[in-house]
Amino acid sequence: MSQVLALDIGGTKLAAALVDQEGRITGYQRTETPPDLDGEAIWRVLEALAEKVLADQPTELIGVGCGCGGPMTWPAAEVSPLNIPGWRGFPLRARLQERHPGLPVRVHNDAICMALGEHWRGAGRGTANMLGMVVSTGVGGGLVLGGRLIDGASGNGGHIGHVVVDPDGPPCKCGGRGCLEAIARGPGLVEWAQAEGWRPETTVSGVDLADDARRGHPVALAAMRRAGHALGVAIASTVNLLDLEVVSIGGGLSQAGPLLFDPLHEAFDRHARMAYARQVRIVPAALGQTAGLVGAAALIHEPEHYWGGEP
Repeated sequence: MSQVLALDIGGTKLAAALVDQEGRITGYQRTETPPDLDGEAIWRVLEALAEKVLADQPTELIGVGCGCGGPMTWPAAEVSPLNIPGWRGFPLRARLQERHPGLPVRVHNDAICMALGEHWRGAGRGTANMLGMVVSTGVGGGLVLGGRLIDGASGNGGHIGHVVVDPDGPPCKCGGRGCLEAIARGPGLVEWAQAEGWRPETTVSGVDLADDARRGHPVALAAMRRAGHALGVAIASTVNLLDLEVVSIGGGLSQAGPLLFDPLHEAFDRHARMAYARQVRIVPAALGQTAGLVGAAALIHEPEHYWGGEP
């Protein structure tokens, strides 16, 4: 059976998988993204992860698909992920092509790959118009309209993370202020909550924040409401503009469930007043944490719908 080596590279984890033409994952490995390594050392970790997947299940590959945090040049995929400081202008696609000569290698933004996975085999399957979002270490998105991925002029189409939801809000790593990502990204929420008195001067994560919110901690609950409200405002604006059928939300913070989705729906209902906008379904990613890998494979398995770059 034809399989694709799929890679998912983000600020929290590195993952590698084999994915068949039905979107099924037949081999899987993951590790935490090393925080303090230089570019070559990070590459060696990724390379070893892919080799482990291939060694565990030898197969005939038809290509390599990869989702990586941005920004990046596209489709050349020289990557400078905001949350992976060891890679600045790293020639990811070229290095993968060297490692897998003769095979098509296609790299796109990790949030776009999540959206593709959800459209191909997840919550957006059978629809023509959807937004897929990742809410994790960063906030990103990918957009499918008329059944085709919308790349935009530079490969950044659908990047909802830098929609401004509060012009007077906190500064964002992009250089702007009040972006959705600045408010709703996991580390940003943790910083906000600690400034409000939640577990100050301790090493904690978004998972810890969500756990304390479930226990009723008032600051943790306020942080989750803050993120959900920002997401609802951004999604309402996007749906009003694009007339979508589905918005699928994945990433680590999406695992908080009603803590995030209840305030999201409240804000969305308040701001999305047009009848057509209110028909959209806003749902957790059906594929969970594997959506990005399935979408990376779709770059190879379904290029007529999902790949607009160089062959």
